[in-house]
Amino acid sequence: MDRAQASITAIETAVGLLLVFGVLFAFSLGVPGAEDNRAQAQLDVYATDVTTLLSNESPRHQDQTRLAEVAASPEAFDREADELDRRIEQLLPENVMFRVETRHGTVGHPLPGDVPTGEATVLTTNGEVTLRVWYA
Repeated sequence: MDRAQASITAIETAVGLLLVFGVLFAFSLGVPGAEDNRAQAQLDVYATDVTTLLSNESPRHQDQTRLAEVAASPEAFDREADELDRRIEQLLPENVMFRVETRHGTVGHPLPGDVPTGEATVLTTNGEVTLRVWYA
């Protein structure tokens, strides 16, 4: 009784093709979580850029910078909150929401719990100011 045997070359070719197609398939679909990582990195860049700009802007009334002024006191925070909100809206793209947190209060939108956020914290002469951003 003769038995048929597959040639080693045919088996190696089939395994090689499976490997090549598997790699091509992975590249065409992307790596799981890669989009989330890019979004997270972009959000961190937005937060860092905005805090850097605000850290270097002159205050509207007193203190060293706009962020130091908003962190100075509850009164200063209340006086500057609307202008800070307006300025950050100008700096961020329309599809990005934000929240600024100081020890005297918050400005911006309520922080959702189920979305990736970017974050940047600046230490001013009057305390920390944290900016969190996320896609709408």
